[in-house]
Amino acid sequence: MSYRVAVRALCEFSAKVGDLDLRFTPSPSAQEGISGHQRVVARRGPDYEAEISLEGQFASLQVRGRADGYDPQLNRLEEIKTYRGDLARQPVNHRQLHWAQARVYGWLLCQQRGLDAINLALVYLDVDSDTQTLIEQRCSADELEQFFNTQCGVFLAWAEQQVQRVASRNAGLQALGFPYGQLRSGQRELAESVYKAVSTGRCLMAQATTGIGKTLGTLFPLLKAVVPQQLDKIYFLTAKTPGRALALEALQQVHGSAPGLELRSLELVARDKACEYPENACHGESCPLARGFYDRLPAAREAARKVSILDKAALREIALAHQVCPYYLGQEMARWVDVLVADYNYYFDQSAMLHGLAQVNQWRVAVLVDEAHNLVERARQMYSASLDQWQLTALRRSKPAGITSALDRLNRQWNALHKSQLAPYQVLDALPEAFLKALQQCIGLIQEQLNLQPAGLDPQVLQFFFQALQFMRISELFDGHFLFDISKRDGPGKRSLSTLSLRNVVPAAQIGPRMAAARSVTLFSATLSPRHYYADLLGMPADTAWLEVASPFAAEQLRVQVISGVSTRFQHRAASLASIVELIAGQYAAEPGNYLAFFSSFDYLQQVAALLAQQHPQIVQWSQAPGMDEAQRQGFLQRFVAHGQGIGFAVLGGAFGEGVDLPGTRLIGAFVATLGLPQVNPVNEQVKQRMGRLFGAGFDYTYLYPGVQKVIQAAGRVIRGIDDRGTVMLIDDRFAEERVRRMFPAWWAPLNK
Repeated sequence: MSYRVAVRALCEFSAKVGDLDLRFTPSPSAQEGISGHQRVVARRGPDYEAEISLEGQFASLQVRGRADGYDPQLNRLEEIKTYRGDLARQPVNHRQLHWAQARVYGWLLCQQRGLDAINLALVYLDVDSDTQTLIEQRCSADELEQFFNTQCGVFLAWAEQQVQRVASRNAGLQALGFPYGQLRSGQRELAESVYKAVSTGRCLMAQATTGIGKTLGTLFPLLKAVVPQQLDKIYFLTAKTPGRALALEALQQVHGSAPGLELRSLELVARDKACEYPENACHGESCPLARGFYDRLPAAREAARKVSILDKAALREIALAHQVCPYYLGQEMARWVDVLVADYNYYFDQSAMLHGLAQVNQWRVAVLVDEAHNLVERARQMYSASLDQWQLTALRRSKPAGITSALDRLNRQWNALHKSQLAPYQVLDALPEAFLKALQQCIGLIQEQLNLQPAGLDPQVLQFFFQALQFMRISELFDGHFLFDISKRDGPGKRSLSTLSLRNVVPAAQIGPRMAAARSVTLFSATLSPRHYYADLLGMPADTAWLEVASPFAAEQLRVQVISGVSTRFQHRAASLASIVELIAGQYAAEPGNYLAFFSSFDYLQQVAALLAQQHPQIVQWSQAPGMDEAQRQGFLQRFVAHGQGIGFAVLGGAFGEGVDLPGTRLIGAFVATLGLPQVNPVNEQVKQRMGRLFGAGFDYTYLYPGVQKVIQAAGRVIRGIDDRGTVMLIDDRFAEERVRRMFPAWWAPLNK
């Protein structure tokens, strides 16, 4: 059985040595890199050949790649790299890796064209000054062949283990049965649809209530499709940590039902959650786990490959045993596992690692997006950026060495932006080129400082640096799907300071290509209606399939009451307090138990909770507070004990509005005292206008659909299993409107009151 590897992947595996060192990063953006390559090529002669496809064989290993360029007149093969900063500060092992790639390409070209020798060149282009540095060396074909064979030999020993494991894995997956024998009602329909979607190369949007086993119902059919569809990877993407836990639990169930299955899975977590030395910079002079990282990586990688499920804890244990960074060990193992469980951003973000790996290695991937109703807002956040002049002012006061004059220049350009601004909030049609140029100069200077100072920079400077980088990168995407706005407010001494925001409104142009790049993407959630809303905003392919799984629950399990005699609009809230307290107390007296009560804001929540405590002190209550950490959130949920009695107050759309599982008598009802509409403010009104122009339904896309989706999610906390029973009280006159009721789940049977 042959194994195929890209030149870059081969060299990254076999030729990296020494420290993990991020000081010469972040590199130019992908667009800057492409543009830089094009500028270098444009300056070459008419005979210059760009993007040359090359391949070669070593034993059972097939090596493929595209060399950047070749000048036949000079017999020179070029490896082009873009950078910013001081090239003299480039870590030695970075350049060593670049030479390794050039030498492999050099041998492949010598072999293809029968050359006895070749000139190899590293061409470094500074994207800021547009100057080139060319470093050249002449190599014989014999020495390049020897180098190629050495690198391939190192890789092949590992690859042969992979080939054997994959063959065993494939046999195990073909024989794999569903862990629980029979699929549940609705789960079979979901599984069959997922399998059909990946088999036909289509995307799928599946709306299915909690209780049918969506996690296994989507993961199992993709495992069964790995062999027939030749899938390289399955990505299980989640919005929050509990979603990852459910996916890992499902994988444990699969392994429990098939002992010895050679399936390998990995949980990827954010760097700040995995870092052992958060106060240290990521290089060998600062962090002990970065020092000699690539020298110790092979042994750590060997240990990690033997573990079936590399969750956060297992990965950390192996990493610390071999004294390597857990986060970057996880990044490395992403190449060698079958199932990756990670946050949305690992595939959908601008610089998403999993998408990048799939493109570079030409992987055939299938993607599962859990609780996919969250993807719209998360995608908007990924492709948005803001800069606050308050932060710049504070930074200028500290007079950081080497960048003070650049910061002053940036501030002058910033002030010029809002001098003529009359309103506190204003949307501009075009980006300010002079401001962006000044911002880029600041970024370049801070990057140089970062390269010069091994111990790292002042955290204030670093924070500004990363925010500025994000702003520049998002500015390259700016079009009619974004808003560029200035929010002005008075600063010290009555000076006007402002916040600049690049807001992504419709992420379809960014997310859609990620959908198309995979073999299949399945979006699943209990709330994916209306279908066109999510399809439009996420750029779903035109042939995307739709499935609405029939609920396993009966209408009589959930008593839904629409309370149309109360308005929870902002101007009516004071008048609504007594009515809401009466409704909560009345329901609690009729059916004592645990309830969740949802409100549109903490202020509204506190007013109702205070009045309830005053009028009904015998009712136990507890409330969500702003900024609760994970332990505090867990403490809130632990109050919901089986057969308990009390009211938990929470904010709609917050931590307890979805992803919370309180089955049986832990929760017997919910009160939703708001339609959940986003706040009416200048930003949302601009979004509404843009949505109106793009889709002809500005109010629905901006306010109604996101609001009602939160309500349905909150109500979904009540019925979690086929034996559960409960009550949901929807308190607002707008719940009686036909356009709102049409969005309710089909199995609900609302009763007007």
